[in-house]
Amino acid sequence: MVNEMPLLQLEGVTKTFPNGLTALRGVDLEVSRGAVHGLLGANGAGKSTLIKILSGSLPATGGRIVWKGSAVSYSSPKAANDMGIATIHQHIPLVATLSVLENVFLSEEGRWRRNAKIRQRFADLCERVGYWLDPDGLVSDLSIGQRQMVAILQALGTGADLIVMDEPTASLAASEREVVYRIVQHLSRVENKAIVFVSHFLDEVVALTDRVTILRDGQAVVDAQTCDLNESRIAEAIVGRQIVALEKAAVQPVDEAAPVLLELKNLASADKLEPISLKVRAGEVVGIAGLLGSGRSELLHAIFGADADATGEVCVEGRPIRRSTAAAVRAGMGLVPEDRMAQGLVPGFEVWRNTTLPALDGVSRWSWLPDPFRERGRGAEAIRRLSIKANSPDIVVTELSGGNAQKVTIGKWLFSDVKVFLLDEPTAGIDIGAKTDILLLVRELAAAGKAVIMVSSEFEEILAVSNRILVMRDGRCIAQRAGHETSEHELILLAGGKSANSASAQQAGAQP
Repeated sequence: MVNEMPLLQLEGVTKTFPNGLTALRGVDLEVSRGAVHGLLGANGAGKSTLIKILSGSLPATGGRIVWKGSAVSYSSPKAANDMGIATIHQHIPLVATLSVLENVFLSEEGRWRRNAKIRQRFADLCERVGYWLDPDGLVSDLSIGQRQMVAILQALGTGADLIVMDEPTASLAASEREVVYRIVQHLSRVENKAIVFVSHFLDEVVALTDRVTILRDGQAVVDAQTCDLNESRIAEAIVGRQIVALEKAAVQPVDEAAPVLLELKNLASADKLEPISLKVRAGEVVGIAGLLGSGRSELLHAIFGADADATGEVCVEGRPIRRSTAAAVRAGMGLVPEDRMAQGLVPGFEVWRNTTLPALDGVSRWSWLPDPFRERGRGAEAIRRLSIKANSPDIVVTELSGGNAQKVTIGKWLFSDVKVFLLDEPTAGIDIGAKTDILLLVRELAAAGKAVIMVSSEFEEILAVSNRILVMRDGRCIAQRAGHETSEHELILLAGGKSANSASAQQAGAQP
């Protein structure tokens, strides 16, 4: 039962940065004990800024924060934790070289690491959430899903009354998402905690939250009970316009006479990828469906020459390429990795530097001396072409929202002679408007005669853009389908372990 007295109140909170950018414009928010409060908005709407203010990482410029009935001011994450507010950030700030136990109680002081009492506290936390981890295992050895659980245990270990969860399911497989859902419901319903839940998955927002606040352009444009909303109304409020769905029926098989741009011949990698042979033609989008750990990303890394253990042959336009990322780029391949900040961008560089890195010869004098004026022009062109929300190409990419940073990751390849695009979770962790933009861009690349291989955990997205779909499980391709002849239902069955025949039969039985 949700209590009447709000645990947290924000009254007219504003935030203006020294460069003149106003991120929040008088936001009001109330969060109660025992409630899951959804915080939604497009990338750049102000969610990240608001989360940083709640977590103590940023001070507000104006307005009031009322905590348990009293106005408060705090200026550090530790002060927020001490007060009872814990934040689980989207990019989980764990120490990879320390153990699970050490990370969970990272803020604890003293020589406690071999203390039986602290181990019992860890066991009690695991019991509370119904999820168990080896306390002595290194975080560097954990999957993304397990790391997310460590972050949740870490937040609970502080004894927080309010837990802010920033995209806790963005990179998780379906089974791991269910664990997070169960934990959120337990914390709110059983332990009477308050949860601020940030997500771009509208179905889980509708299913999990009690109330929703939607930000747009730094203002709260919707604050309502979730039961009074639906996914369509939420989506329209987020982007300020109606979202036009991509029609699956528009994606048909590619003409067999189209030239083969990419060919794989028995491409494999020990303990990661079983031999796979594949031809991808000009104008074709091949979707890779599969659950986390199925070998999807490993396939892209092997194609791009980033896997030193890979065997077999990769050919672009009929020519075999040497196994290295530099050779792949020279041959006309571009990779957009899953972890955009760690692998796809140089975080300390501006938009223009990141955009021009793969093709410096095109913005250089005499093809070897980079021209900053031309580079900035290229950055400005990327901003215009991809509708990146940035005031200028001089903005550092870490200051961009997730969706806009992802557009830079893709945009840096658009000005090179890239023939084959490898996209690994290109829409992960971004809002529905930016997702639509990126999926439309995938179609535009295919229409321009490029070959695209796209990995996505969202099978609906794969169906929206793919001419052909490969389903992977345990490092091997277990099925292949024409995009217009399959469904999300069948892909889920196949990825979950159903044989191709039984999945097809069950799919046929599900047809109206």
